[in-house]
Amino acid sequence: MPFDLDELLRSRHGENFELHAKYLNPQLAKVVKTLGFDRFYEHGEGCYLIDEDGTRYLDMLSGFGVFALGRSHPVIKDALDQALRADLPNMVQIDCALLPGLLAEQLIKRSPSNIERAFFCNSGAEAVEASIKFARASTGRNRVLYFSHAYHGLTMGALSLNGSADFKDGFGSLLPGASEVPFGDLDALNKDLRAGDVAALIVEPIQGKGVNELETAQWRAIEVALRDAGALLICDEVQTGIGRTGKFYAFEHYGLTPDIITVSKALSGGYVPVAAMLTSDKILRGVYSSMDRAMVHSTTFKGNQLAMVAGLATLQVFDDEGVVAHAAAMGDLWKSKLGALAHEHDFIHDVRGQGQMIGIEFGAPSARKARRRFRMVETARTAMFSQTLVVPLFQRHHILTQVAADNVNVIKLLPPLIAGETEIDLFIEALDELLSDAERSSGFLVDFGVTMAKGALRRTRTKSSSTRETR
Repeated sequence: MPFDLDELLRSRHGENFELHAKYLNPQLAKVVKTLGFDRFYEHGEGCYLIDEDGTRYLDMLSGFGVFALGRSHPVIKDALDQALRADLPNMVQIDCALLPGLLAEQLIKRSPSNIERAFFCNSGAEAVEASIKFARASTGRNRVLYFSHAYHGLTMGALSLNGSADFKDGFGSLLPGASEVPFGDLDALNKDLRAGDVAALIVEPIQGKGVNELETAQWRAIEVALRDAGALLICDEVQTGIGRTGKFYAFEHYGLTPDIITVSKALSGGYVPVAAMLTSDKILRGVYSSMDRAMVHSTTFKGNQLAMVAGLATLQVFDDEGVVAHAAAMGDLWKSKLGALAHEHDFIHDVRGQGQMIGIEFGAPSARKARRRFRMVETARTAMFSQTLVVPLFQRHHILTQVAADNVNVIKLLPPLIAGETEIDLFIEALDELLSDAERSSGFLVDFGVTMAKGALRRTRTKSSSTRETR
């Protein structure tokens, strides 16, 4: 019997949350339902998701930055169709296929002159794991430093470099030699470096959790301190790279020259997982030091032909459509329009980020009644105010956003890099309306409470139904 995807989707339509609750992550299903985000999306077009009723949702998450070119980009789809029809010999393993070499060539062309080699893998976390191993092998040192608030992935090595204790709790002992440094604290960094045992410092040029930034002078001082100590600089560009911030790499804003770069997310074109660790010939040869060690670090899917095609097609679209320059221009527009909005609503305390990676920080306003309402929300849970915005942005205005991290009042925007003034205006108008409501009355907060109550009721009904079925 042939596989029929259309029939499978038709016959099992609407079982999404039940299946996730039963076989995957039941807590995620509860969260989505509680927030009222439980939609049945049927397809995506560019910057929008479309549900079963035909309602369009502006996607300001883009799969956490994966869909830089939007959803269903015709060039990427056609490239993958060509690859499937070509029936390429895939993952031969004892082989040197053409496409990985071509994608490595394209990435290295776009990188600083010291970057000469690439290692391909499947995810940003895997690329970070590779960077840890290569830094240790190259320097002969054990310790890897990371900044507070950092996020580099959730596999065990990457988790060891996570700046949030919430992610680490319950998983036991992590990577020996991983040490946290307060974000941007040069004195603390130098104190760690003086021990002489630091292999590398891994950084996000703009931190994803909170959209936190440093000044150019701070970054330059950090780089000099590392060079003087013989330690490496690893730039984690998994989210910030491939055009997200209006430069191909975010570290270009600060004139940095990293020893190792990790990339992923946008490189996939939104279709096939792919990641790369990019580094110098010298560092790479610290691992692949002889023929005997040619496979000492590897992964089964590293040369997946479909992933390589997705990466090559993505980079061509970036060149052909001027995506990086467009992201930079839209970044200026975001800053201008959000800056004007901040003048009208003093709930907005800061707007930061670069290109199409924007963080909007909220805080207590000066007006007495509005400040009281803000504090009322915050007594329920720290940084709850930003969540009270995320929910009505979705429910009322059909805009999908996220809070930047737990316990910070920051909404992070990661729209597709193809998003333009139309999409920016949709968001600005929606946020303007919500903040005006919050300044005038508590109805905005009541809506949030009703949404939470409805979500809890849905969970209760689902649980009761499940119990009856089990019996």
